[in-house]
Amino acid sequence: MVTKIFNNTKRAFALKSDKDLKKALWIFTLMNKGPLVDIGTRATNFALSIHLPIEGLIKKTIFDMFCGGVSKEDSLDIIKKMHEMHVHSVLDYSSEGKETEKEFDKAMNIKMGLIRFAKEHGEIPFTVFKPTGVGRFAIWEKVSAEETLTQKEQKEWENIQKRVDNICKLAHELGIRILADAEESWMQNAADDLLEEMMSKYNQEEIIVYNTLQCYRWDRLQYIKDLHKRAKNKGFKIGVKIVRGAYMEKENERASKKDYPTPICEDKEATDVNFNAVLYYAMQHLDEINLYIGTHNEVSNYLAMQLMDEKDIAKDDDRIWFSQLFGMSDHISFNLGLNGYNAAKLVPFGPVRDVIPYLIRRAQENSSVKGQTGRELALLREEKKRRDGQFVKRIA
Repeated sequence: MVTKIFNNTKRAFALKSDKDLKKALWIFTLMNKGPLVDIGTRATNFALSIHLPIEGLIKKTIFDMFCGGVSKEDSLDIIKKMHEMHVHSVLDYSSEGKETEKEFDKAMNIKMGLIRFAKEHGEIPFTVFKPTGVGRFAIWEKVSAEETLTQKEQKEWENIQKRVDNICKLAHELGIRILADAEESWMQNAADDLLEEMMSKYNQEEIIVYNTLQCYRWDRLQYIKDLHKRAKNKGFKIGVKIVRGAYMEKENERASKKDYPTPICEDKEATDVNFNAVLYYAMQHLDEINLYIGTHNEVSNYLAMQLMDEKDIAKDDDRIWFSQLFGMSDHISFNLGLNGYNAAKLVPFGPVRDVIPYLIRRAQENSSVKGQTGRELALLREEKKRRDGQFVKRIA
C-alpha cells in the first residue's frame, strides 16, 4: 500500500525562505486570475516591442520563480541545494523562436556544452533539447507531411539530422541521458522517426535517448506499442518521457480550421486514462522501456508508485524517474525525493529577455489548467499557516 506523501508542506517548501514563500503566494494568486495573465502577457510583449527596460522587474518576480539563473553556472547554487533534498536537475537553455542556420548551430553547441556540464555534475542525470531548437519548424513540418523539399530545404534537413546526431552521439559517449521534447503534431512524425533512428544507434545496451510522448494525443498508446515491436525486431531499447501535453488549444483550432479529426483526446478524463495506460504499458516492459514520468498530476504519480510497489520495484530503480517543472509542484518533487524515489526538476535558464517566451507560456498554462494553480495556492497557504503557528509557539 502506497503511503500518501504529497501533503507534507514542510518538506515541499523547505528551500523557500519566508520571503520566497510570500512571493510565491503573490505570483500564484495572480496566475489564478486568467484575465490578469492575459493583460500581463500583452503588456510584456508591448514593452519588449518598444524596448522598455523591463528585465529587472521580470528577473525579480516570475524569472526567479521559474528559472534557475541566467547561466548554467548561475544555476548551480539552486541545483546543489535541491540535490541535498534528493531532487536532481535537468538543465534546459530555454531560448525559443530562432530561425537561422547560424542560430541553430549555436543552439546545438549550447546543448552539447550542457551534456559536458552534466558529466561534471552528478546532480544532473539528464539533458534536454527541443527539435525546433535545432532546425526550422517549417522543415520538420514538410518532412512530417512527406512533402518534396527544395534543394535548399533538403540541405537544411540534412543539417538538422546532423545536429540531432551530434547531440545524441555526445550524450552516448559521455553516458548522459538526453530527452527530446515533443511539439505540435504536424511536425512530430519527422521528430519521432529521427528519434527512433537515434535510439537504434545509441540505445543498443544502455538507454541514452528518450523521446517524449504527449498523452493528450489519443494515438500515443498504439504508437508506443508499435515502437516497442520495431525495437525488439531491430534490437534496440526505448527511452520515453511521458507528459500530458502543451498545445491542446492550438491543436484543436488547427484541426477545426483544416477540417481533419483532432489528434487530441476528447476531454481531460480521456487524457488521464490515456496517460495512465501509456504509463502502465511502459511499466510492464521496463527491461526494454525506461520511463521518465513528467507530470504534475498527483493521481498519476501515485499510480506509478503503486505499480512499483506491486511489482516489487525498488524506489530508486534507475529505469524510472519522476519529474516536475522548477517552481511548480514542489510538494510532489521533494516528497518523492525525500522518500527515496528518483526525482528531478526541469530547470530552465538563460538571459532574461531570451526566456520571456518560456515564462509567458508557463503563466498561461498555469492559469488555464483547471485546479493546478488552486492546488499550488492551497499548499503554499497551508505552509504559511504552519510557519506562522511555529512562530507563535516560539514567542509564546
